[in-house]
Formats: sequence, structure tokens, C-alpha cells
Amino acid sequence: MTNTPITSPSTDDIVLDDDDLTQRLDREADAILAGGERRTFGETGSIRQAVREDVGLVREKISGRVHRVQEDIQDSPMKATLYALGIGVIIGMILRR
Repeated sequence: MTNTPITSPSTDDIVLDDDDLTQRLDREADAILAGGERRTFGETGSIRQAVREDVGLVREKISGRVHRVQEDIQDSPMKATLYALGIGVIIGMILRR
């Protein structure tokens, strides 16, 4: 019987059956990220235009959130009042220290 040295496998020795699936998912993830970057960092004429576009996006998001919060408060005013009271008490306790 011959003694063969036992060595730990290197990463080159390991073969995965789903290697092509992993590569496909990596390519799709890269494509999604690239699309997001193109949308985020798209062509703009100037910094002023880019800032105006960003301000417009922020305004849209804030107005949507404000509208949603208003609806939530109208749906359950007692719950909203108790939350506000609790937050006020916590802030008062922190400021008292």
C-alpha cells in the first residue's frame, strides 16, 4: 500500500455543479446595478440641473410620506395621540437630565 500525502484542496480543485447558475446570477445582478447607476447618475447638463432633479425627487417622496402619515392619523387618531404623548414624555425625560 502506498502512502499518498493528504493535502487540503485548493479553490482551483473545487468544482461546483451550480457554477454556471452562480455566474448567471452574478451577471444579472451586475446588470441590475448598472441600470440603477445609469438612472441615478444619468446624463445631466449641469450641477444645477442635477440638484433640481434631486430636489424634485425628494419633494415627491416627502409629500407621499406626509400624505400616508395624515391618512394613518385620520384612521386611528387615538393611537397617534398616544404615540405623540409617549415620544413627548421620552424627550422630556432626556432633556431633564
